[in-house]
Amino acid sequence: MPRFFMAEVKDYNGKVLITGRDAEHIRVLRLRAGEKITICDGKGTDYNCSLVRSDKDEAEAEIVEVVACRAEPTVFTSVLCGLPKGDKTDFIIQKSVEAGASEIVFFYSERCVAKPETADKKLERWQRIAEEAAKQSGRGMIPQVKWIKKFSEVLSYAAESELPLLMYETGEREKFRSALENSRNVKTAAIITGPEGGFEKSEAEAAKACGIHICSMGERILRCETAPIVALTALMYESGNLD
Repeated sequence: MPRFFMAEVKDYNGKVLITGRDAEHIRVLRLRAGEKITICDGKGTDYNCSLVRSDKDEAEAEIVEVVACRAEPTVFTSVLCGLPKGDKTDFIIQKSVEAGASEIVFFYSERCVAKPETADKKLERWQRIAEEAAKQSGRGMIPQVKWIKKFSEVLSYAAESELPLLMYETGEREKFRSALENSRNVKTAAIITGPEGGFEKSEAEAAKACGIHICSMGERILRCETAPIVALTALMYESGNLD
């Protein structure tokens, strides 16, 4: 069922007026009167509708039912990734949204190959990728994509969550499964993964000093675009969001 996000859904006697880019999208999809669509307010409420008409500049739909979106996880998870090179960011955003992330944050760290100057210029495009992924996966909100340059700010940001986790490939670490044991009871979590070269030892030590769990993901070395998705999926499972 086609899905559209509207910041403000106004009920006009049981009907919703759709304008702008969404109205154009309906026309491109060649949806006809009577076909079903879902309009989401971006706050977790779905308006299941039947299309009444679609014109050049607007469309009108009749509200059939209003329900809470069932696709939103019970835990607000921030996925924080060291800025990778190339289009790996696109993959991370798309798959993190599909898997249940509430926000995706890219940051600069010691071993980042990509230049941080390019990140600010890409935020708008990154946000569009998140929106399309949210529509495709039936999310009740559009996860925000953010950029933080200083690693120290990333650690402070992550430490505010109930379950902050940093994925580290060497040194002293706790088992990821152990860190997730009580995840069914948490409402906020943060997953930090590194860029192509991983983290410096000093960065892992700084994270530990902030009270962040330093976790192993097993003996296999995962690519920087794979690690956040695997970690997020494990968290979704352990927190009861992959029943």
